[in-house]
Amino acid sequence: MIEPSSLPGDPSELHLRICYDDELLDTQQADTLERWNVAVLHRRRTHVEGQDLVPSSGCGTADCLAGTVEDVAVGEMTFYRVHLDRGRNAYWAMEEESEELYETARVLLDPKTGFFTSEVGELLDYVGSALLVMDRVTLDPQWRGHGLAAVLGTEAIHRLMPGCRAIACSPGITDLSSQRLTDRSEWDRVNAKIAHGWESIGFRLYRDNIYLVTPASQDLEDQRGVLRRRLAELGASWRASSPDGLHRRDENHRAGRDAGG
Repeated sequence: MIEPSSLPGDPSELHLRICYDDELLDTQQADTLERWNVAVLHRRRTHVEGQDLVPSSGCGTADCLAGTVEDVAVGEMTFYRVHLDRGRNAYWAMEEESEELYETARVLLDPKTGFFTSEVGELLDYVGSALLVMDRVTLDPQWRGHGLAAVLGTEAIHRLMPGCRAIACSPGITDLSSQRLTDRSEWDRVNAKIAHGWESIGFRLYRDNIYLVTPASQDLEDQRGVLRRRLAELGASWRASSPDGLHRRDENHRAGRDAGG
């Protein structure tokens, strides 16, 4: 049963802004590694009273001219597209970029060639040559606990995976600010829950906390549909229970009636 009461807004209004900053660096490192930044944005409707913004439920008319819409950042993701067949040796390019990428390279790549090890290669379909690394996925605390990271991560993966032979991630806690995670058992429980979320969309543990999925995986495609339906259900439940959602539904009904619908 979905309980959306703790969500701070309509999850149907979440969307992604995927950006690659090309610094025009003529280096082998830049040719090998592409960093893609994904902003998780929530489209918020507000009503202006003087200089103050209040929830859209504060507006009593459907044609109010004081309404405004703004995109509010509620999370972010970082991906790396690693080109194994151009630029420098990808193993050492990843080692130079960050400790997290180096841990992935150590498990998946041959340091001599920069390509997948023969063992890893045997697991992968020939659907591309690059490696997509899901480096970081974070949501603001009030948006957590509803499976939205998997929903949003899956959408970003589908936009970025063309030309890739494998997608890798290393599930774990990145937000260390929570005091409740000082207990080891709670730390392990949360990490296991995060890993289970990525397993649900097709990732499988390969070794040393490195999880893999191939873009050719039918699980990945099937779960995208499942997660999209879940997002729609979360949105419908939020609108059915939230005062702001009920108000917007009434506004839409009045607008349809005025238009003869």
